[in-house]
Amino acid sequence: MRVEPVTAEVLVRRVVDLVLDRADRTARDQAVRLAVDGHPSTRPEDLADALVEPLRAAGHPVARIRADDFLRPRSLRLEHGHHDPDALLDDRLDVSALNREVLSAVGPGGTGRYLPSLRDPVTDRATRAAPVPAEPGLVVVLDGCLVLGRWLDLDLAVHLALRPATLRRRTGPDQEWTLPAYERYAEETDPEGIADLVVRVDDPRHPALVHREG
Repeated sequence: MRVEPVTAEVLVRRVVDLVLDRADRTARDQAVRLAVDGHPSTRPEDLADALVEPLRAAGHPVARIRADDFLRPRSLRLEHGHHDPDALLDDRLDVSALNREVLSAVGPGGTGRYLPSLRDPVTDRATRAAPVPAEPGLVVVLDGCLVLGRWLDLDLAVHLALRPATLRRRTGPDQEWTLPAYERYAEETDPEGIADLVVRVDDPRHPALVHREG
């Protein structure tokens, strides 16, 4: 394994290149579905947002999707209380809805239309967003935490990785109950092993790409 320090600008360029390479190897009108995954403290939404304009400049329409807009209803995801780490990992995300309304919908054999959002994570009410036609060459950029290994219909994944000690240090006392969920995620899902691109962000000012040897 080799670690390559990069700037934030270089990181964005590398991810864009990854997407464009995938797009070049697929049918011209086929969507590319990318997830940026990371603990909330890594702010995966920032990297996802930074990809939008470079991808559009490269000639691709972009659907910017947030996993938090596709959570299961509060009555289901909090059925075992507000501080259940297993529920955080297993019951939080409405995988079926995210596939049905976005990822599978824009994929091969899909409806060709996607829903930008489903449920407001604060109010727990339907957003009533209107379906949007998927333009040819669409890139779906999804951000979220604990989203890999969930049977989502994805083509590419970027994982923002933290060492266990960094994860514990960044987790406040009121969120310590979440740590077992992230430990299970690392052990059972192995996001660093399955992601197409792994970025170490223990120091957010100095990201580093992880290159697997061989």
